[in-house]
Amino acid sequence: SHASILLTGFGAFPGIPDNATARLVPVLAGAARTAFPDHCVHAEILKTEWADAPARVEQLLAEHRPDLALHFGVARDARGFRIERCARNTCHATVDAMERLPPARHVLAGGADTHAVGIPADAIVRHLKDEGYPAAASDDAGGYLCNAVLYHSLHHGRAHGTRAGFVHLPADLSGPPLPFADALSGSLEILKVCLHG
Repeated sequence: SHASILLTGFGAFPGIPDNATARLVPVLAGAARTAFPDHCVHAEILKTEWADAPARVEQLLAEHRPDLALHFGVARDARGFRIERCARNTCHATVDAMERLPPARHVLAGGADTHAVGIPADAIVRHLKDEGYPAAASDDAGGYLCNAVLYHSLHHGRAHGTRAGFVHLPADLSGPPLPFADALSGSLEILKVCLHG
């Protein structure tokens, strides 16, 4: 069986009517199929909804059992690539795209407080900087759906041997600090490090 990669982005949510990852991820998937022809690449844009997104990620992991699950989201304060190191079992009371609040204060009742990512975050940041991209590591994926999706991916992916990670991008990829073309080429570099070390 071919090794597989799962890539996800997010749709619109309050304050972000046009989510850059919804445009980037399908293009990245196409580029990844060319760059890594021995891998099956699956891409999906998740609804920015508390009820839908984590459950959908769980389904995708069970269905594809990817070796690597790389999730993308936007952060208004990101100054380039922000590679998350962990997910926390906490939800902030912030409304989703359906104007709904999270059902609970925890992502997963009884789950671990934190899960470390399965990708080498610090090595990725070093590589991106070496290649001239703005990049930083982060220990706080926020309390919104980015964190919730990463937490679920790490929790449920373990059963399938999936290594999961999360990349935050600036909300606006129309120019500096990270124009769309750089977001695309840098994301391929991230995949390269994840797959080949």
